[in-house]
Amino acid sequence: MKKSIFYHAGCPVCVSAEQDIINLIGTENVEVVHFGENSSRIEEAEKAGIKSVPALVTPNGNVLHINFGASMADVKA
Repeated sequence: MKKSIFYHAGCPVCVSAEQDIINLIGTENVEVVHFGENSSRIEEAEKAGIKSVPALVTPNGNVLHINFGASMADVKA
C-alpha cells in the first residue's frame, strides 16, 4: 500500500497536526516531510497541489489542507 505524505514547515501548528495525523493513521501509513529539514521536496509538494502547510496528500493524490500554518510562498522565503 502506498503511504500518505504529510508536509509541514515545523511551526507549532504543523507539529501538532503531525502528531494528530500519526495518531490517527499510524506511522506505517504516513511519510512525514519537514521542509526545514528537507527543502528539496518543496517543488514536489507544489506539483502535488499543496498551497499551504500543514497538508496531507493521500495515496490517491487528494490534497487535504489542515488548519493554516504557512503558505508555500512563506515556506520558500
